[in-house]
Amino acid sequence: MKEESSHLLEAFKSFCTDVLFQNIPKIIIALLVLWIGWKLIKWVTSLLHRIFAKKNFDVSLQSFLHSIIDIALKTLLIITVAGMIGIQMTSFIAILGAAGLAVGMALQGTLQNFAGGVIIMILKPFRLGDFIEQGAISGTVTEIQIFNTVLTTVDNKVVVIPNTQLATSTLTNYARSGKRRLDIPVGIAYGENIDKAREVLIAKALEFPQVHKEESEAPVVVTTALNSSSVDLQLRVWVDSADYWPMSSALTQAVYETLNAHNIEIPFNQMTVHVNNN
Repeated sequence: MKEESSHLLEAFKSFCTDVLFQNIPKIIIALLVLWIGWKLIKWVTSLLHRIFAKKNFDVSLQSFLHSIIDIALKTLLIITVAGMIGIQMTSFIAILGAAGLAVGMALQGTLQNFAGGVIIMILKPFRLGDFIEQGAISGTVTEIQIFNTVLTTVDNKVVVIPNTQLATSTLTNYARSGKRRLDIPVGIAYGENIDKAREVLIAKALEFPQVHKEESEAPVVVTTALNSSSVDLQLRVWVDSADYWPMSSALTQAVYETLNAHNIEIPFNQMTVHVNNN
């Protein structure tokens, strides 16, 4: 037992003398390089951020490139420090490659989201500040990350959507053209004068400065259906995208008040029941 303890003690001393003590300078230098390199990477990424801002780069592209450059530089720094300590780079790269393959298979969805982010950056189906809709989700784009895109809904909820979903599915961008057509449904009773309703509704819409008045975008009222209890009309106006939601509320109220002011009946669903005494 004493001999085994003596052998272990000698082995530990040999390790400290031949391996650890000899490599202490390398370890100290490597740690110093790691600390300096980390600070330098932070300075470089900050400098690139200022350059991007000065050159008026797309804001969404700035954050995306910043993340990629930061990760790439830090990975390169760690590999360099590992080589300075004495780790064989060929073996390290082989292990890193095997680990990367395993991680890649386990994180296929994450890598797809990264590819989706690249596609979004290249094709630019939307930008920061755009109001977009996909399926049941809609909101303003506040951030485009490497793997996800962040939206803020109209009621101030934060929604995080995987980039692959936005890059591969049908997407509606309401802000790209800068203007939108606003459709206000209107129902009037049978027997009311449609031309009169059309005239007063168009006149009322033209009172709003936000409504476009060019000939090709002037307000119109069309008949859309003959419903069971109403003649269905639709007031169509063009407004700037930023004015869409405020004008939707304002025009809906204006339609109701205008029809009431001109004694044009707005019907509501009713049920008539006939009772047979027999």
